[in-house]
Amino acid sequence: MLRRIVCTIVQRHGTAAQCVVPVARMSQYGPHFIEPVVSREKIEELQTTGDLAKISHVPVKAALNNQNCSVFYDPLVSQFTNYVMKQGNKQLARELVEKGFENIKRLQLERYHLSESEEEKAKLELNPRKLLHLAVENCRPMLQLTPIKRGGVRYQVPVPITEKRSYFIAMKWLLEAIREKERTVHFPEKMAWEILDAAANQGKVVKRKHELHRQCEANRAYAHYRWS
Repeated sequence: MLRRIVCTIVQRHGTAAQCVVPVARMSQYGPHFIEPVVSREKIEELQTTGDLAKISHVPVKAALNNQNCSVFYDPLVSQFTNYVMKQGNKQLARELVEKGFENIKRLQLERYHLSESEEEKAKLELNPRKLLHLAVENCRPMLQLTPIKRGGVRYQVPVPITEKRSYFIAMKWLLEAIREKERTVHFPEKMAWEILDAAANQGKVVKRKHELHRQCEANRAYAHYRWS
């Protein structure tokens, strides 16, 4: 938003006149700079559609320090690490998440070697990052209850939520379930147990999602208050 500075100029005849000078916030980039395209999928999409040649001569802003196009970069894992972090200690959060992935890998390899048939081995997923994606997908709610006041009464109205909000709620519930477990167990071990349960569509977080959906189904008679 533009701020305005009002200055008073005293003219020769003694009358005062006001001039309004708009002042913009300082920015390193001009308005003609575009946002950087980091992900490889978007770059390939721009190449197929031919839009990449159109913006090849346009100046681009610098990418953020946590954005890269590496094959090892996973935005969901990076976001989950940020939610794990406390008081800005990101190095500790990364170490905890990596140790949690290591525990998941060990548990899955143990199940893999204990499996008797090849079908059971084929069903087991050994990649902990894919298991985290599956766990978050299984924990994502589609609806939430919003209090809306009508006629002096406050109703719990079911409202659909955005995709970004659903991912945030799923990871928030996962971390709450992890931290609610017994304090004698270390965080990586609790994280491995909870992610494996959620990936198998079990556990506390999945039950919490189903309970929320049941409440939304019970309150569907109040859904029209969303537009009134």
